[in-house]
Amino acid sequence: MNTPFDEEPPHPKKHSRFGGLRASFLTGIIVIAPVGLTVWLIWSLIGWVDGFVLPFVPEAYQPENLVNRWFLGNTRPDDEGWVKINIRGVGVIVFLLFTIFVGWIAKGLIGKSLIAYAETLVDRMPVVRSIYSGVKQIAETVFQQSERSFEKACLIQYPRKGIWAIGFISTDTKGEILAKAETSGAMVSVFVPTTPNPTSGFLLFFPKEDVIELDMSIEDAAKLVISAGLVYPGQNGQNGAETDGQG
Repeated sequence: MNTPFDEEPPHPKKHSRFGGLRASFLTGIIVIAPVGLTVWLIWSLIGWVDGFVLPFVPEAYQPENLVNRWFLGNTRPDDEGWVKINIRGVGVIVFLLFTIFVGWIAKGLIGKSLIAYAETLVDRMPVVRSIYSGVKQIAETVFQQSERSFEKACLIQYPRKGIWAIGFISTDTKGEILAKAETSGAMVSVFVPTTPNPTSGFLLFFPKEDVIELDMSIEDAAKLVISAGLVYPGQNGQNGAETDGQG
């Protein structure tokens, strides 16, 4: 028999059906959103390349004409059995084959001579020369394997002392920048990205002693910048450990 002083057993928390559905919906969004966005971006990129490349392909070799002639026996678009077909990815294949062919030619002696001759012609055109040289420098920097990656992630005080920002060390500062900077020691070139778009940012030159190198990888630092500080390296593991400890 219970006395008035006996404590009642705690009642289990009742979760509403709506709360369970809401949690399941949010979990589904977390799973579906990255996959869906990735597929959508790839699909859109393939469509953009197709729309740019296919107009340069002769009409007789367009995918729609080839399928109708070879497989359906149709010879003209006004035939009764003509089928309109939109095959994505053909333009990408054509672009890849064409790029490989151009690269193969450019590596040979004749190709190098043709490129050198074409560049001498471009150098004589004032506006075209500036555009071509700028695009060429960007392409060489992005696609050359020896120079395309940052060295390490770092921590710097920017835009003033006491405020810290994540940066990426690109190279040691050299040449006129190092010679004319008002510092006696070595300097490093640091790219400071913006949030949430890390492809834009600022190129800054810091004394080496003012740059703190981080142990996190370039990928983890980029995730931290893109997420505006919501995703930290090792955060999932830490959260799991805390949950286990509480359980």
